[in-house]
Amino acid sequence: MDTTHEVFNQPTPLVDYNLFDTHRPLRDALKFNAPALQTTQLHELGATLGSAAMQTHARLANIHTPELHTHDRFGRRIDEVEFHPSYHALMTAAVGAGLHGTPWTGTSASPHVLRAAGFMLFTELEPSILCPISMTYAVTPALRGNAGVHADWGPKLASLWYDPALKPLHDKPGVTMGMGMTEKQGGSDVRANTTQAVRDGSDAWGERYAITGHKWFFSAPMCDAFLILAQAPAGLSCFFLPRVLPDGTRNAIHIQRLKDKLGNKANASSEVEFHGASAWLVGEEGRGIPQILEMGTMTRLDCSLGTSGLMRQALGIALNHTAQRQAFGKPLVEQPLMKNVLADLALESEAATALAIRLARAFDQQSDAHENLMARLLTPVAKFWICKRGSHFAQEAMECLGGNGYVEEGGEGILARIYREMPLNSIWEGAGNIMALDLLRGLRKGDAVAALAHELAPARGQQAALDRLADALPARIEAMASETEARRLAQDVALAVQAALLVQTAPAAVADAFCASRLGGDWGQAFGTLGAGTDFDSIIQRAQPR
Repeated sequence: MDTTHEVFNQPTPLVDYNLFDTHRPLRDALKFNAPALQTTQLHELGATLGSAAMQTHARLANIHTPELHTHDRFGRRIDEVEFHPSYHALMTAAVGAGLHGTPWTGTSASPHVLRAAGFMLFTELEPSILCPISMTYAVTPALRGNAGVHADWGPKLASLWYDPALKPLHDKPGVTMGMGMTEKQGGSDVRANTTQAVRDGSDAWGERYAITGHKWFFSAPMCDAFLILAQAPAGLSCFFLPRVLPDGTRNAIHIQRLKDKLGNKANASSEVEFHGASAWLVGEEGRGIPQILEMGTMTRLDCSLGTSGLMRQALGIALNHTAQRQAFGKPLVEQPLMKNVLADLALESEAATALAIRLARAFDQQSDAHENLMARLLTPVAKFWICKRGSHFAQEAMECLGGNGYVEEGGEGILARIYREMPLNSIWEGAGNIMALDLLRGLRKGDAVAALAHELAPARGQQAALDRLADALPARIEAMASETEARRLAQDVALAVQAALLVQTAPAAVADAFCASRLGGDWGQAFGTLGAGTDFDSIIQRAQPR
């Protein structure tokens, strides 16, 4: 015997497949929420994102992480972040697919739903480069608070051209934007911000200020401009802060260091200081929080979409592995306990997809009073619940692969990257408590009881467990005087809406199992504890990525 062993019983990687065509829950969610939507673009994007070439770019962008250069070799301050070419290849693909500002041009029947589906698919490939993409998408509603800036920057924020160079606006075919809200001493309590804004004249972009202070989290520092919060004479205000000023000089934004994060490695998150940096007022002085939260609302949608995409990719890898890996005489996917785990993960993934796409639909129909209120209620609910489930989901999917899932190498090594990425969407743009409190504020914005009743009505009478929860919600909402149970309420609203959507869009096997487990109590406290009467094979077959 010349060799120690022959390699066998190792799965082939999940590569060169179409992410969209094989994602039946997503396709059904699109038919339900946007029946007139043309999906040719998503089919083409799905083929691109599932390719070996794009998976290689995703791997390289995470291995060769961003590098900060504060000065050039002559000692001049430059404050630039250098990225691997694969990062720029991924950014070019995301911008070219219109995952940033294009929904605001309204060129498709359901532009926010179309963009949401594309964003979810791209997350399966590589989530961290989508940070600047998400913020560029989210900035438009808030940026309308400065007509001059919006007129000049709006068209290029929707451009399909990606240009990473630091150049004046007029020299760039397309631009990206980020944001900076939190400071060392405050975190989510942005009213504790100390950064100061002093009047410095006015011009075509309106009232100009000199900004002095810092930001503890300043995401994607190589974006072309940012929305930030700073204390003006009338109170905390929102400002537009470009990297390069109209005269071509660089603004006084000093990048102190890049964050060494658990995940999100391909994206640069930074700490910065402003040394009299020029910025322009957006909205009214003293109204900075509601102004910039128009941006935060959209990025919270993306947190839900992103985690849903990561769930789908983790599930696909687990299914791909277990369908090929033999153990104890048959494929893992045919082992009863593994069937239970995979089916349970499939239910969670499909419910997340259904809720996230439903939320995107609300942003396509903001002239409708019901949809406007549902956007207000479901944004914190979806971000809270979907993102809260992500880390547990990824860990369970990793366990389906055993030790192979825990290593960083190869196609299945993507699971380790997903696991490290999962907590981010739960934390970014407001952690769980912030979302639960935001739901309580949303309940005071309109007739939430009537809105939820209307939302759940089409599914009533088909699942007893859903009917019981729907019957109980009105009294709980009306009696919600304390913050203590706000998380429980957010969870139950999410589960009720997910169940109602699955009743309307998914096969009976999926809807029955979801309602029996999540609402009916026929479930344990970990994935893989579905009841024995579950139609495991149908649920797993529907979720297969091949």
